[in-house]
Amino acid sequence: MAIGDQKKVLVLNSGSSSLKYEVFLMPDKKSLGKGSVERIGEAKGILTQSGPNGSIKKEATFENHQQAMLSVGQALVDKEHGILQAIEEIGAIGHRVVHGGERFANSVRINDEVLDAIKANIELAPLHNPANLTGIQEAEHLMPGVPQVAVFDTAFHQTMSPTAYLYGLPRELYDKYRIRRYGFHGTSHRYVAARALDILGRKAENTNLITCHLGNGASITAIECGRSIDTSMGFTPLEGLMMGTRSGDFDPAILGYLLDRGYSPKDLTTMINKKSGLLGLSGISNDLRDLEAASEKGIRNAVEALDVYAHRVRKYIGAYMAELVKVDAIVFTGGVGQHGVKMRERICHRLENIGIMMDYEANRDDGSAEGAVSQPYSPTAILVIPTNEELQIAMDAYDLLFVKKPDCP
Repeated sequence: MAIGDQKKVLVLNSGSSSLKYEVFLMPDKKSLGKGSVERIGEAKGILTQSGPNGSIKKEATFENHQQAMLSVGQALVDKEHGILQAIEEIGAIGHRVVHGGERFANSVRINDEVLDAIKANIELAPLHNPANLTGIQEAEHLMPGVPQVAVFDTAFHQTMSPTAYLYGLPRELYDKYRIRRYGFHGTSHRYVAARALDILGRKAENTNLITCHLGNGASITAIECGRSIDTSMGFTPLEGLMMGTRSGDFDPAILGYLLDRGYSPKDLTTMINKKSGLLGLSGISNDLRDLEAASEKGIRNAVEALDVYAHRVRKYIGAYMAELVKVDAIVFTGGVGQHGVKMRERICHRLENIGIMMDYEANRDDGSAEGAVSQPYSPTAILVIPTNEELQIAMDAYDLLFVKKPDCP
């Protein structure tokens, strides 16, 4: 496999009111700088950028993503603090796209057919895919002709079998509306799984992993021989673990019960997505640090919220241990997974009987650093690995566009 010349890859994550970006030198995997535009469409927006030549902070009104992208282009080539000498240095653009439906199992070069498919999946991700499309269109306006690649959050989980992705609902709901488990955070799970193999010195073909992406949004994935075979998020990111403000799994009959008592569908949708989870159960915060501080003061709601969070994670780990039969490592990543030292201890406590044995001293001493926090004799390694979805997107874009693949015989 021949490696192409060095290229600068711009990674874009376009949200409904934000635009985040980072520039990588590939294949060196070196970040040259990054930034974001926040509060797009509001009166007081802000652009921030940091790089080797210093930082930029600009407060302005960004009426739409077009204005935001133009400002990003100006910041990238700023004479004093820019990341680039000229915008033409960008050789490729990689985009985070939330939903690829059943169409995409890999990252793809963007063309009209891909754009149409992303549009077709808007009904599955109405808050995200439109913003992702806007980012693609505005990048094309700013840098016409530069090749673009779509990296889908759902793609990694397309290797799940019907056993894992079908719900126990009438078949017509899948046949007609494609209601099934899709899973999310796929780019993060894929990145940390690859790093875990590097750390362990193993190959994907003989390694099984459970990757725990724990943050304000949280999901767990069972990975067998490099392939996702099950994941906790479902048709939407609401299913699975209890999260910062999302409820995670609960009895769906509760919704009907509350509808009968005057709650509207909109009330319930807002409640289970934005007012539940750590925030709703504690009544204090969705930030783990706030809850840890409150629990140390003995505030019962905080203690219970943290215990429920850990309990839900343990349940999924146990289920995936059974599904995989042999698990070589558990990986913790995401804001909570990487930095939540006490939460990792809560989760791993009581898992010793299934071969997950934490070195509690190493867990505390190493903190947020990458590496193993398990006992040397633990049958299953416990790893802390910082995720880097932006780098994974840059790697995908570079490999897809510039790495020459061997000719098929």
